[in-house]
Amino acid sequence: MRKSLRWALSLSVLIGTVGSTGVATAADTETGSAAVVDSQSTSTDIKDRILAIPGMSLIEEKPYAGYRYFVLNYEQPIDHKRPWAGTFQQRISILHKDTSRPTVFRTSGYGLSTTPSRTEPTRIIDGNQVSMEYRFFTPSRPAPADWSKLDIWQAASDQHRIYTALKSIYGQKWLSTGASKGGMTATYYERFYPRDMDGVVAYVAPNDVVNKEDSAYDRFFETVGTKDCRDRLNDMQREALVRREPLEKKYKAWAESEGATFNTVGSLDKAYEAVVLDFVWGFWQYYGQDVCDQIPDAATASDDVVYDTIDAYSGWSAYTDQGLEYYTPYYYQAATELGSPTIKQPHLNGLTRYGYQPASSFVPSSIPMKFKPWVMRDVDDWVRKNANHMLFVYGGNDPWGSEKFHVDKGARDSFVYVAPGMNHGANVAGLVPSERDNATARILKWAGVSAPAVQAAQPLARFDARIDAPVDEDATREHGLRP
Repeated sequence: MRKSLRWALSLSVLIGTVGSTGVATAADTETGSAAVVDSQSTSTDIKDRILAIPGMSLIEEKPYAGYRYFVLNYEQPIDHKRPWAGTFQQRISILHKDTSRPTVFRTSGYGLSTTPSRTEPTRIIDGNQVSMEYRFFTPSRPAPADWSKLDIWQAASDQHRIYTALKSIYGQKWLSTGASKGGMTATYYERFYPRDMDGVVAYVAPNDVVNKEDSAYDRFFETVGTKDCRDRLNDMQREALVRREPLEKKYKAWAESEGATFNTVGSLDKAYEAVVLDFVWGFWQYYGQDVCDQIPDAATASDDVVYDTIDAYSGWSAYTDQGLEYYTPYYYQAATELGSPTIKQPHLNGLTRYGYQPASSFVPSSIPMKFKPWVMRDVDDWVRKNANHMLFVYGGNDPWGSEKFHVDKGARDSFVYVAPGMNHGANVAGLVPSERDNATARILKWAGVSAPAVQAAQPLARFDARIDAPVDEDATREHGLRP
């Protein structure tokens, strides 16, 4: 959501079943791609049951030991208010363990990875996982695309239909989860369909209630880390603007060699400045104090070093047409409902030509947009007064956590926790011990797990690096400046 955070470079399985005590049984060692027998049906294969749902079709099945993993298309109305007026195919995936286990509904708020992965709540409850590609991210985009049908209510209604369709198969408790824009998505879903899920775990979810009031971000950048680290980053960012002319020549040569164009943003010069303005934010979003000494001294660095350093944390391809294309749905939503922060960066005074450009600058001009300021206010007010079984986790050194969701007296069994020193990858495991144990216990309780396991407050499945995704699996340190 940040007006200047434009990205385009682009983001735990125990093999077998673990009982509620967290102890593996002999059956846990079953491997290979053999079908897992659905515990509630001895005659119908789980794939057949899923494909019997009207509108569901199989794209592919991928084997993973102890699970079955399906990538599917589900037919959705383009407009849930007028379901007869056309449909589109929305991709989902199902990481199936057993219908006797609870289920986690996960969304990134962006596209869908088709590689099997497991979120932290899925590992904690040792359950199934359903993942959804957000509408209008290709290939889950209606054709032709009526962009007015891209809003948070329509997306929440997509989730509601998927949940309703699968609930007859996965009949145990359901939790929703997501990180960053995915955490926002899980929160919006709860706001519009509060009776669907039994709990919500939203990671690093920004809450830009008043789009024009962003002083919380300025306070964050004035205090995060040490002064020495902040000065080092600010000096490098400033140097990139001081050396604008020679570095833009390098940028132009790179763009020509790659066939990169700048029609959406308007010019190479605008794209250059936008990337440079992202530098400090990008560092704190995915790195942190422990690597600050790797930032070169700006005063003595060569042009090549300054250019490469900015690229490493911001990405020169971020504001090319090619880099922006995939993220058009995000920028559209930021320009119409979600909002996007601006920061002042006084150390750059006199060097910027455009400042933080609004999200609408990164959407093709052919797409009409109008901002609706009441949408985020409504969600924020609802969460404060009505949150029930909701957990928000933030990183203490993540700029996106400057504007958080909050729960007030009207909320029930809901929590907002901050993991000290963590960035945009903050998770439950990174919380201080008392909060980590409470969060784990609440997730287990909301999922309907037996009381002894809740009291133990330990994940029911062991960590498996092959399948356990980082909190924001769609964002990487190479491609990283989106919420």
